[in-house]
Amino acid sequence: MPRAYFEDYEVGERRTTPGRTITEADIGAFAGLTGDWHPLHTDTTYAEESSYGQRIAHGMLVLSIGSALVTRLGQYEAMPQSFIAFYGMEEVKFLAPVFIGDTIHLETEISALEPKDEARGIVESQNFILNQDDDVVCTYITKILCGRQPS
Repeated sequence: MPRAYFEDYEVGERRTTPGRTITEADIGAFAGLTGDWHPLHTDTTYAEESSYGQRIAHGMLVLSIGSALVTRLGQYEAMPQSFIAFYGMEEVKFLAPVFIGDTIHLETEISALEPKDEARGIVESQNFILNQDDDVVCTYITKILCGRQPS
């Protein structure tokens, strides 16, 4: 059932997305797009001598891809039809490296519902990006501003 309004969400509700494999092309494209050519991401020899022993994906690449995976649950699972704005992101933590070939997925839980006024509310979610071994690689909180059901 499509979610239209703030009232269509419940605290504690959980969703899990399909996975997506991080590729070498992803890292190259992200480095080119952002200008972040740090050798830990782009230089095999340098990365082999690091504590990781190999190249790792940019944290922001993992966050970008991981957070967008929620859209694979369906247009109105990611955001309600009454979506107004992305309200914010808080407490981003990168907990483990993601390597080329790792497959990540997102687990998200509605952690709070905050009515703003009669017309709008904030849906807050606690988010976990996990790899193929179910290791949490990134956590963060998101807030979206959406419409409330008309009286």
